[in-house]
Amino acid sequence: MVTKNMLFRDGVMSDRERKNLAIVDIIRKKGPISRTDISKLTGLNIVTVSHYIDNYIKRSLVFEKGCDVSTGGRKPTLVELNPAAFYVIGVDIGPINMIAVLSDLAANPIAKVKKPRPQGSMDEVISKVISIVNELVDSSKIDMSKVKGVGLGISGVIDGKAGIVYDTDPVRGMTSGSYGMLKNRIEKEFAVPAYIGNDATVAAYGEKWLGLDHEVENVIYFYSDVGCGLIINGDIYCGAGGSAGEVRLNLASSDIQKVEWLKKDPNFFAPGSSIDCGIATNAKRLIKEGAKTKISELAKNKAEDVTTQVVIKAAKAGDKVALELIEDAAIGLGIKIAFFINLFNPEVVVVGGGIEEAGELLISRIRKTVNELAFEGPASLAKIIPARLGENSVSLGASLLVMREVFAAI
Repeated sequence: MVTKNMLFRDGVMSDRERKNLAIVDIIRKKGPISRTDISKLTGLNIVTVSHYIDNYIKRSLVFEKGCDVSTGGRKPTLVELNPAAFYVIGVDIGPINMIAVLSDLAANPIAKVKKPRPQGSMDEVISKVISIVNELVDSSKIDMSKVKGVGLGISGVIDGKAGIVYDTDPVRGMTSGSYGMLKNRIEKEFAVPAYIGNDATVAAYGEKWLGLDHEVENVIYFYSDVGCGLIINGDIYCGAGGSAGEVRLNLASSDIQKVEWLKKDPNFFAPGSSIDCGIATNAKRLIKEGAKTKISELAKNKAEDVTTQVVIKAAKAGDKVALELIEDAAIGLGIKIAFFINLFNPEVVVVGGGIEEAGELLISRIRKTVNELAFEGPASLAKIIPARLGENSVSLGASLLVMREVFAAI
């Protein structure tokens, strides 16, 4: 059950909305497909499926395409999504970069814009969102009248009850902004609905819809080690106010000084850095301490130019320091993943946020750590994989959430 939160138009989805989404998902993944096969895959009777399909055809959302092989009698007509029926925009308001993608109905990216995130207030962020969305639409040559909505995945904690988005990055000063102001300005500027969610939650939905089998119902998406998105029984879980999935404590709080155990070792609850499990931060420290490593060579001996990608490149070249940094990050993240596997018993854990570019150097060590620490039953059921959508996980996930809202309302 989808809990009421600020990400969605409404709270709990109706039976009709759920059927809409189930049928559309099957057509998108399996099309061209017959009504009979849709009925078998969704468990809905053929009369119900035909009623929904006829409605989609009238709205030009799907079209009939040829006939399937007959097993006797009349050949069944196949149906397929009409990708050009409408378009949606997804925006990733990440901790470092902002990525905007315009997608068609089949979730094919038509245009993409990537810009650095402003380091100031939420007002600056909103202005930047408006700017890159305008640039996106201009570059796509798509008429804005065919765009049905804008979805935004934003880093930080969303408090749906208070209507506030908290930026948890200490570099920017732990600022906050109004959810309502962000939503209203986007809607006023583009005259379409806007939907806002946490970046990890949005990415989880994108990976579930585009990267995984239809049958997978329970998924955890780890955005590095700073947050995770939860799909439970096929539905997005955001919690009471929209902030479910935070994997760390508020260690900026003065109350930490009152908790003796945390004073000794708070590291399990704190990310190594803002997005990469401390890989780049620790690499810079080691270089400044005089470590001999290929990382320095790749960064042209400029510690400030060391990035996660530079460390990963050095690790893939066999550099010992880089390999140890990747292993340390994998172990730290693996501990948290093991905890969440025990807690939620997922079928799939997706690792994203950029660190997945390390491939098996990272993922194999995470799996080893999980197998060592999680209970055997849930660990054996959980498939741990890198994000398949890469840096587009959040923006495409935000686009898909707009599609979800549009289709649910048909």
